[in-house]
Amino acid sequence: METFQSLLEKKLSEALAKAGFPGTGDLTPATDARFGDYQTNAALVLAKQRGENPKTVAEKILAQLDVGEWCETPTVAGAGFINFKLRADAIAKKAFELCHDERLGVARTRSTRRIVIDFGSPNVAKPMHVGHIRSTVLGDALARIAQFLGHEVIRDNHIGDWGTQFGMVIYGWKNLLDRQSLTRDPIAELVRIYKEANQRSTIDPAVREACRQELVKLQSGDPENLSIWKQCVDLSIQDFENTYALLDIHYDIQRGESFYNDRLAEVVDRLLKSGLAEISEGAVCVFFRDIPELADKPCIIRKRDGGFNYATTDVATVDYRINDLKADTIWIVTGAPQILHFRQIFEIARREGYKADFRHITHGSILGEDRKLMKTRSGENVPLRELLDEACKRARAIVDEKNPDLSDAEKIDIAHKVGIGAVKYSDLSQYRMTDYVFSWDRMLSLQGNTAPYLQNACVRVRSIFRKAGEGRPEIDKSASRTNSSGGELVLAEAAEINLAKRLCQFGEVVPQILNDFRPNILANYLFELANSFHAFYEACPVLKSEEPARSSRLALCDLAGRILERGLDLLGIKAPEKM
Repeated sequence: METFQSLLEKKLSEALAKAGFPGTGDLTPATDARFGDYQTNAALVLAKQRGENPKTVAEKILAQLDVGEWCETPTVAGAGFINFKLRADAIAKKAFELCHDERLGVARTRSTRRIVIDFGSPNVAKPMHVGHIRSTVLGDALARIAQFLGHEVIRDNHIGDWGTQFGMVIYGWKNLLDRQSLTRDPIAELVRIYKEANQRSTIDPAVREACRQELVKLQSGDPENLSIWKQCVDLSIQDFENTYALLDIHYDIQRGESFYNDRLAEVVDRLLKSGLAEISEGAVCVFFRDIPELADKPCIIRKRDGGFNYATTDVATVDYRINDLKADTIWIVTGAPQILHFRQIFEIARREGYKADFRHITHGSILGEDRKLMKTRSGENVPLRELLDEACKRARAIVDEKNPDLSDAEKIDIAHKVGIGAVKYSDLSQYRMTDYVFSWDRMLSLQGNTAPYLQNACVRVRSIFRKAGEGRPEIDKSASRTNSSGGELVLAEAAEINLAKRLCQFGEVVPQILNDFRPNILANYLFELANSFHAFYEACPVLKSEEPARSSRLALCDLAGRILERGLDLLGIKAPEKM
């Protein structure tokens, strides 16, 4: 189903061609609703190119423009903007079509991709913490949206399960482990033994050497150390899975750094043989002398001592994703501090001849109320599981206060959906590069741009149908038909016209999100939709209205509920039945 925006852009392009102007017409939502619904600056751009008066160019375009099927007569405003105002009957017709469209107006992309999206990436033997929120929920939302648009998506959890820290973990396992504590809280015990081993190694050279030897044995394939390492990995993954289940997030594959160990030597040999890498001061490096901003920043792929590093693993990971997984697109969702690293990795891949579309999708940080990185009072990272449990606990307190008569099972379900949804939405409603202050009161509020506000709109829609005792409404076409072309909704009040118009924009909004990886565009649209729905609900009686308005308004409610729920689902958020 074509959107108003795409239909008008086609007509604008035809008008430009007829008027003898080059190019196609770009149309954007109007910045000020008083002037219309869409606008184009095509006349301004062309006038500047041709040295003509923008309004004269605009008039030439309008003389060839035929959009009467959907719009009132377009107008020229300001320095030469052409404004388009949709007709109410066109909005009614389009909204009626949406009522019967399973995809709610969102077209599948014409050029599908096979996308590997790498997000989350926690480290073994450490708890997930608040810093993992952004990559995890952002990556999950982008995966959901890409899949909905028709792309083939492979979610990859690139777990940090290898490295120098395991020398200390294994030493701690052998010398410091408390088995009862490991059974009771595995990750806390692994963190404890690592910290104690690290502390001892800083003051005792013998312990430091013992830790180093444990690492050497692990890397050499010692059966005992491999067994300990495997137990640490399994315990950590189980802990991760519990958190992902709470977040309703899943991965298609989980390939830790260890998965690539056998490939690392070949990576270095290949890059040396091709001349892309060279030996410098004992290390193997890739230089980027032809790129000014990277000229003095070589990428080390084998250290002087012969050891490999993250860069070696990531080059091998690119090989695997393209050659084994057959990906043509790779998205990596991590924090901004890794910009240089992935710039280097992607540049190496391009020089090796890989044609995939590589994107490093960066994000900002979550801050405490002191506007510094969010920490506990002792200066530790806030454990993610504790934060999520606290969100559910606070949501439960609100449910107990607002709706004490619900059953305990209902309260648990609502508290989970509201609490987890609030945490996700507070992140996804921000532009991804923005640092934001974490605030319980703001994110759990039933007012403002929050998940509970949007969830409450869904609940209100469901309550209307519970009171009506009806399922999905069928529109009485004979009563609401305004012309012979088919059925339409009856839109008479400004609030219902505005709601229907907003509903028609869903198909325009969703495809935009992946242009710059901005789920906040969808979040802001849903907030505006919820505002429009609440305004409609207050201004337009639904169940007490007469036909055909009653059926028409029920259909609007149903469509609003479906789009709100679908939009929230694309963000990884569920709407409860009641609140």
